[in-house]
Amino acid sequence: MASASFGACVLCRRAAVKISSRGMSAAAGAQSQGDFLSGEPHRKHPGVTNLKTLRLPDELQAAARTIINRAPVTQLTDRSRTLANFLWSRKRAVEDWTLRRKAVSLEKELWDEAKEKRGDMDEQLLEERIRKKVFSELRKTTYHWTPMKYDEELAVVYMAARLAGGYAAVRRAINEIKKRDPSFAPKSLLDFGSGLGTVVWASHSCWGDTLKEMVCVDSSGPMNVLAERLLKGDEERAEPHIKQVYFRQFLPVSPKVKASTLVFLSDIFLYPRSDFSSKLGGRAAVTVLRLSLQVQFDLVAAAFTLSELLSVKDREEAVLTLWRKTGSYLVLVENGTKEGHQMLMEARDAVLKKLDKTVHDSRPASVFAPCPHDLSCPKLTVGPTAPCNFQQMYHPLPLPGHKERQTEKFSYLILTRARPAQADGADWARLIAPVQRRTRHVHCRACCSDGRLQHLVVTARKHSRDVYRCARSSDWGDQLPTAPRGDDDQSDSE
Repeated sequence: MASASFGACVLCRRAAVKISSRGMSAAAGAQSQGDFLSGEPHRKHPGVTNLKTLRLPDELQAAARTIINRAPVTQLTDRSRTLANFLWSRKRAVEDWTLRRKAVSLEKELWDEAKEKRGDMDEQLLEERIRKKVFSELRKTTYHWTPMKYDEELAVVYMAARLAGGYAAVRRAINEIKKRDPSFAPKSLLDFGSGLGTVVWASHSCWGDTLKEMVCVDSSGPMNVLAERLLKGDEERAEPHIKQVYFRQFLPVSPKVKASTLVFLSDIFLYPRSDFSSKLGGRAAVTVLRLSLQVQFDLVAAAFTLSELLSVKDREEAVLTLWRKTGSYLVLVENGTKEGHQMLMEARDAVLKKLDKTVHDSRPASVFAPCPHDLSCPKLTVGPTAPCNFQQMYHPLPLPGHKERQTEKFSYLILTRARPAQADGADWARLIAPVQRRTRHVHCRACCSDGRLQHLVVTARKHSRDVYRCARSSDWGDQLPTAPRGDDDQSDSE
């Protein structure tokens, strides 16, 4: 009996030790999971990058309203809505090689049909008929891309349609830099395809007077004039609200340009909007601008500009040039459509995978946002799927027919010269869809650091209380610290 009691006591002690050690390891795990919070409450954890509903800066909105009231533009509301829909649905120009391949395939198909029905028809006449039919079919089925040409009136329509939405997208994108890299204080900015100057306004909202030199490049003269009017509140002799902003339609080619312009002679090419393009061989030739090899900008941006370039080669060369001009961060923003997402992935591959003949800056490129990895985009490898996009609520210009709040859906890409350290070594994933909050669990669809898409079912028991509370406080576009994969987690790439 004594031996039996002794054996039972030993077993009890062993069980107690196991329970105690399990509790200690769980506590240690929870503590390590909570380290990423850096003392912040769960609703403000380091991965939260979403912004509340945005308003245009007061000075910008007042200037825009003044310009609209003074502009003799008829049916402004209807025209702005039509233009916004057109720009949203716009596709990339079809590449020449794609057209040739399609034409060859169609011609072969028509010849095969003709051989069965030809009879005694002259072969030369048949060939001519097939050629005409191929051209006719291509005209019907091929997207006809044309460059946007802005005059003074259309520039005002564009402002009514896109000023607030464009500002919201850019502001949301660069806010991630400000949030995750608080030590970054840019002094110089290059805005390529600057349009209305929304990048300047958004950057000024983030960093204020830290920015000392801002160069806006856009080949549309009327657009540059309108952007400058916005800076001055539509008062010609007034001081601009944001100083030291330089507008360039064609950048100086003299090596003796004033230092304050940050632009010198070089053999580097940039491609702006195609307003001044000429027709060459049936395709729009692209205006060439020159920038300096020696000068880099702390922040380089191109918002809704890649879609204005004619071909994938033009976009690739432009992005590589912009990357050479980048000192710290390159920010690209496009519509949140499949076209916009794919153009950004082209740009991503151009920088990460293409080697320049001459290395101007040996610091490697890495993706800062939104991707938590430098691998291929899993959205493009799992077959037809929705684009990787995000959304930002904003207040539009107070025009007739405009709702009080609207949603801007956009895609973006931020590349950096130096990979920033994540908070306390935590492993972060990007939430790529709305978070679904349920009783005691949260459904999160995320792009993870291993390059896979996962459907995470986050609970306090599986992933720790801190991660669970962070998940409930997060939303589409935020980052979430990931824990070991649970049994209920599913990989969308499997």
